[in-house]
Amino acid sequence: MHRARKRFGQHFLQDNEIIYSIVSLINPNPDMHVIEIGPGFGALTLPLLSSLDHLDLLEIDRDLVVFWNNKNLKGLNVIEGDVLNFNFLEWAQNRSSRIGVCKVVGNLPYNISSPLLFHLVAATSAIDEQVFMLQAEVVERMIATAGSSDFSRLSVMLQTRYNMELVLKVPPEAFDPKPKVNSAVVRMIPRKDFNLTDFQRSALEKVVTAAFSQRRKMLRTNLRAFTDRLHLTEFELKSRAQDISVDRYVEWAKALAA
Repeated sequence: MHRARKRFGQHFLQDNEIIYSIVSLINPNPDMHVIEIGPGFGALTLPLLSSLDHLDLLEIDRDLVVFWNNKNLKGLNVIEGDVLNFNFLEWAQNRSSRIGVCKVVGNLPYNISSPLLFHLVAATSAIDEQVFMLQAEVVERMIATAGSSDFSRLSVMLQTRYNMELVLKVPPEAFDPKPKVNSAVVRMIPRKDFNLTDFQRSALEKVVTAAFSQRRKMLRTNLRAFTDRLHLTEFELKSRAQDISVDRYVEWAKALAA
């Protein structure tokens, strides 16, 4: 019997009501192409496959790769590899050329959730939707608004690229083994109005990283290296990073890039 591996952050979803809710949210149909990250023993995989013509699984655990390959299920393609090295843009472009709608779903390993979310940003131009189970605390930071203590670098960088919604809260009892934290399901739809150039995106990363580098410090200190080009107001100079809106960070990125 396969045991959950701590180094892969494995917690297997087993609550049927929650599974049904997540599958309904994904709303699989034969015209859709889906890649599932970390399928485990198939809590989402099998219900999804029943409504899809094709489903890709991305799994790093070799035992689970063997487990799924041995099933020989029609329409199922198992990809062995590290999700942080996987080219989601290439995958989506290859699939969308034939099918149209691409979704990335999964119960994400909580120990790599933030790096993975940033990794997926590179594929937003070709992906229609992402539906993920994550640590509830991470989801709350993702959707936090300016002025909130949860508003962070993660909030700004993801909100510039996605419209996001917390759609379901999930208790530890829904998993085996139980995680020590609460979980939540988030829906992420790439924004169609995102129009920053590569240079402006780089500038956004720089200014947001600097602003949040010392959360308790005023922006007068954190953005000292950029103040001559960003034209901060007196109010902004005395503010902290979490008090500034996403739109204002984008304005600063454009000014810095110019």
